[in-house]
Amino acid sequence: MAGPGRVGVIADDTLQGHLLAAAIKGQGYRVLVSTAPDSLEDRWLEEGALDLWVVDLSREDRWQPFLDRLLEQAAAPLLFCDGQAPARTASHYPRWERRLVTKLVDYIGKPAVERLDTVPRVPAPAPIPRPREFQPLADGEGVAERVWVLGASLGGPAAVKQFLDALPPHLPVAFVLAQHIDAGFLETLCQVLRRDSRLDCQVAGAGSRLGHGRLLVAPVSESIEFDRDGGVRLTGQSWEGPYAPSIDQVLHNVAGGFGGCAGAIVFSGMGNDGAIAAPRLATAGTTVWAQTADSCAVSSQPDAVRETGCVSYSGTPEQLARQLVERVRREVAVAAP
Repeated sequence: MAGPGRVGVIADDTLQGHLLAAAIKGQGYRVLVSTAPDSLEDRWLEEGALDLWVVDLSREDRWQPFLDRLLEQAAAPLLFCDGQAPARTASHYPRWERRLVTKLVDYIGKPAVERLDTVPRVPAPAPIPRPREFQPLADGEGVAERVWVLGASLGGPAAVKQFLDALPPHLPVAFVLAQHIDAGFLETLCQVLRRDSRLDCQVAGAGSRLGHGRLLVAPVSESIEFDRDGGVRLTGQSWEGPYAPSIDQVLHNVAGGFGGCAGAIVFSGMGNDGAIAAPRLATAGTTVWAQTADSCAVSSQPDAVRETGCVSYSGTPEQLARQLVERVRREVAVAAP
């Protein structure tokens, strides 16, 4: 078989077929054919042609002979949709898409995740000069005042590295990174991210703590929660939903456990992780930014969050770094006696 993720879409409504195909492609799967029932070619039903059929028929009674043929001849399994796809701008679209991808994962597994085999080595950007308002950070400084969650998927490590490398020393921010990645590359990811950065970067585990000048990378194999003092707890449970680690769940756990999430930045990636929690947190006062589509390796993830209307700023990784430094500088200046 040619590899996982080869999907065919059958819909008797052209718009519905387009929405389904776009949603499936946006998750990183390959849609090899999208067709109306009466245009389906026999070759696509043969063994090895596809890994899954996604079928949506608004009037099954009209297509009963076709369904009989499909059930009898299709070599790939059939996933029947159970409701009209909403418009991408609808508030409930992210949840509809999440249910769809969860079913896809159940049938044919997850699409490819970042492996760090080919992260481009590019010159580190010149760091932003340290504003005079930023005082030197002492090791083991107390509870973090500002926590920002970074979310990324395919293409994310290079983008996040550019962002981190541009930050000045002594930035009074604690970071949590939720990066969709093969679990075997977590330590490599930390090595890549701290190579030219002034941040302390480590995989979050029992005993880890949020701290200014520190980046905690969420583990893949189990979810994490946060205490009010910034301490990390391993739950022993898998991440909810189809993504690991889950950006949505990290956002929820930071805001709920630690007691507040100052901001979230969504970088390059496949899928729509973050599009459910980010609007909810934005309503409560969390700032949400995203990487611009033209600077992403894959833009479906930041685009999905942008389409919810909660993103207040979009920029390249370096622009996002400058925006953050200026924002924090103003916050520190206002808080100073």
